[in-house]
Amino acid sequence: MEKLTNKEEEIMRVLWKLKQAFVKEVVAELPEPKPHYNTISTVIRNMEEKGFISHNAFGKTHQYYPVVSKEEYKKTFMHKTIQHYFEDSYKNVVSFFAKEDKISVSELKEIISIIEKNQKKQS
Repeated sequence: MEKLTNKEEEIMRVLWKLKQAFVKEVVAELPEPKPHYNTISTVIRNMEEKGFISHNAFGKTHQYYPVVSKEEYKKTFMHKTIQHYFEDSYKNVVSFFAKEDKISVSELKEIISIIEKNQKKQS
């Protein structure tokens, strides 16, 4: 799976939120200044060619919907980010956020609790 551009990711977030939408509905959800309808339509068609979205035809109009789930996309690119920037170590990820004061002790305890629960399920 290839990485989406920033604009494509922005559109995907709208489609994940709305579940399905016409181009005009996607444009309405985007922040100001609103991009031109034709620009978004072109980006959406490119995303469809890449296999991220598909459509239902209603005459000459199309209603688009995501083919790739948010979870699937997140898993793929989080894994690649961790491989490339954190030497494939989740410990390095958590350490990075701890050093940057982006994670609290209570959040770390919650993470440990989740890990322990998952280990009990696997036993």
